[in-house]
Amino acid sequence: MNTIITTAKLSKKYKDTFAVDNVALNIPKGMIYGFLGPNGAGKSTTLKMILGLIKPNSGIVNVFGQEMNNENKISILKDIGSLIESPSYYGHLNGYENLEIVSILKNVPKKDINRVLQIVRLDKQKNKKVSQYSLGMKQRLGLACALLGNPKLLILDEPTNGLDPSGIQEIRALIKSLPKKLGMTVIISSHLLSEIDQIADYVGIINKGKLIFQESLTKLRQQAIASIAVRTLNNSMAKKIFEKNKVACEINDNYLIVPKVSDKDLAGCINQLCKENIGVVRIEERCENLEDIFLKLTDKGKSL
Repeated sequence: MNTIITTAKLSKKYKDTFAVDNVALNIPKGMIYGFLGPNGAGKSTTLKMILGLIKPNSGIVNVFGQEMNNENKISILKDIGSLIESPSYYGHLNGYENLEIVSILKNVPKKDINRVLQIVRLDKQKNKKVSQYSLGMKQRLGLACALLGNPKLLILDEPTNGLDPSGIQEIRALIKSLPKKLGMTVIISSHLLSEIDQIADYVGIINKGKLIFQESLTKLRQQAIASIAVRTLNNSMAKKIFEKNKVACEINDNYLIVPKVSDKDLAGCINQLCKENIGVVRIEERCENLEDIFLKLTDKGKSL
């Protein structure tokens, strides 16, 4: 796997508590990497260490095949765009003027401003004062700042925080287009699995400072536990028949919940129910969704 960022034994401690504890990231090039975890799990601290904004207590950060240190930090950061927490802006200036200031700080040609304004769809509002921007527009302006200079890597920390559903959808579509449109790698942190589920290719889950899962989104989905739910007109009697046929089950919310069982064994039980004149109302297959898996992981703090 061609990686753009790797970390080894990356740790950050505040007093006696580890905010990040021995995290080993492997972030593939050209993909959207979803960095998931509950609030306070260590997402922002990890991203800040990658960007050199916080010094780790121990561990190594490699970006673009180079170890991040004081000697090469500036040259590495030239190819990284980032949006950590809320974007900063000058409300009395318009969108173009705000980007003009950032372009000077980044030493990026001014002609790049119109390019990023078009990407984030703010070109028609570039002469409007930022104090009059909606929250979604301000977030897009922050994204435009991060895109100045056409970075190889984009790091976004909770980019949809505080947005309404329309704003979330807009930012999500924009982020999803970046790898294919501009050939960049995107790291996006969030505590919302539904958001990551719709845009990410690869997922890392952090909880209480520890990385508890890191694989493709497909692999995460494969961890879902499937079961069969059967509803009858006499669940207590049906349960006895299932157990007599050596099929374990339990009654939950008016259903018999049966762990994934072979079609043959299930058909045998259903056939027995019919012989005993126990009406079968419904049979359905149930599978944990990604939110169930995420909550199970973060609640128990276990690794898959």
